[in-house]
Amino acid sequence: MSLTSDLSYKRYGENSILINWNMEVSPSLVDKIVSFKNQILQEQQKRVQDFIVGYNSLLIVFKEHDLKFSEEVSYLNTLYSKLEVKLKSKYIWEIPVCYDEVFGFDLEQLSKQLHISSEDLIKLHKKQLYTVHFIGFLPGFLYLGGLDKQLHAQRKSTPLLKVPKGAVAIGGEQTGIYPNESAGGWHIIGRTPINFFNVNQDIPCFAKAGDKIQFKEINQDEFTVVERKVAEGSYVLQKTEMHD
Repeated sequence: MSLTSDLSYKRYGENSILINWNMEVSPSLVDKIVSFKNQILQEQQKRVQDFIVGYNSLLIVFKEHDLKFSEEVSYLNTLYSKLEVKLKSKYIWEIPVCYDEVFGFDLEQLSKQLHISSEDLIKLHKKQLYTVHFIGFLPGFLYLGGLDKQLHAQRKSTPLLKVPKGAVAIGGEQTGIYPNESAGGWHIIGRTPINFFNVNQDIPCFAKAGDKIQFKEINQDEFTVVERKVAEGSYVLQKTEMHD
């Protein structure tokens, strides 16, 4: 069901509505989705159980199970027509990464697959400024947009059963960081000692949709130093506030 040129609505189970944006995925779309989510939360906080943000979608999970779909869509569409894109401060987070082959054990193989040198692969990967589109798959797993097209690569045909925590990887048209040890089919090109999810903190994941990620190359000795500081709780993650 669609009432505007850039939105479509679908019933998603008994108590959910899926909103899709018929627009190209971009940082400005991230801002629009997050702003709409915040606006709905402000107006309907007592009724909403959860939100799930996607690249070009927003799933609203309501507490009640007897939704009147047409009425809800009409209300949401009216709310969207009054949307003002207002976001909290956004930051560029500097993430230290060691690309040494002891951590980036797929680096050589992926370089051959892409027909570029390992050095050029690293240069292309770390020069980009990546947009955090949403968080999912695992708690603290950032879905990042902005990977150079030269680094797009099909996922592994046989996934690993144990990808190390902090592994920096490429899969398809994306790059990302595994926040915890898990199975995974992306190509591992490095590792960061940074924690991306801490359940004991008020804000478990420091980054949010709309923020940016900048990778900074470090060597093995620097990795060890940062890893120790992270374990001690003394490491301060570098961030820069973004201004539109």
